[in-house]
Amino acid sequence: MSIKSKIESLLFISSKPLSVKHLAELLKVNIEEVQKVGDELIEDYKKISGGMQVIKNATKYQMVSSPNNAKLIQEFIKDETTGELSRPSLETLTIIAYRGPISKIDLDRIRGINCALILRNLLLHGLIEAKNDKKKNEIYYVITLDFIRFLGINNIEELPDYQILHQDDTLDKMLDSITKFNK
Repeated sequence: MSIKSKIESLLFISSKPLSVKHLAELLKVNIEEVQKVGDELIEDYKKISGGMQVIKNATKYQMVSSPNNAKLIQEFIKDETTGELSRPSLETLTIIAYRGPISKIDLDRIRGINCALILRNLLLHGLIEAKNDKKKNEIYYVITLDFIRFLGINNIEELPDYQILHQDDTLDKMLDSITKFNK
C-alpha cells in the first residue's frame, strides 16, 4: 500500500487534523515525504471536485467535506441531531455505556466504521461527553448524567449485566489482536 493511500486513510478516519510529524511517526517516513504527499492529496482532491477535500493549516492536514455541500450537510446534521437516535447511534451509545471510558479509535474498530458523525450526534444530544487524557494525548468518551437520568437509573452500574459486560475482556483481546495484525 502506498504512503499516499495510508495518509488518505488516516485523514479519513481522523476526526481532527493530523500533524505532519505525527503522520511521519505513524508511517515511519520522513517529514518531507509526508508534506509532499499531503500537498499532492490537496491537489488530487481539487482536480476531482468531489464531496471531499484535504486542507492544510500550517503543519496539519485534515480531510473535510466540500464547502459546496455545506448547506446539505447542515440540513443532514440538523435532522440527525433532532430526531430519534438511529440504530448505529444506539449501538455506539451502548458500547460507551458498558465499555467507557473508550477512545474513538477503539469505537471505530469495534463497530468497523468511522464513528465521528455518530459521536458528534451523541455529544449534541448530551448523552456522552469527551474527556481528554493529557498523558496519552487521546480523547475518551463516557456517558453523561443526562443519559443516566434519561434511563431512570441512579448510576451506570444499574444497567443490565453491567458488571459482567464491563469487565469482560473479550473485546480487549479482539482489539489487541487487531492492533498486532495491523503492525
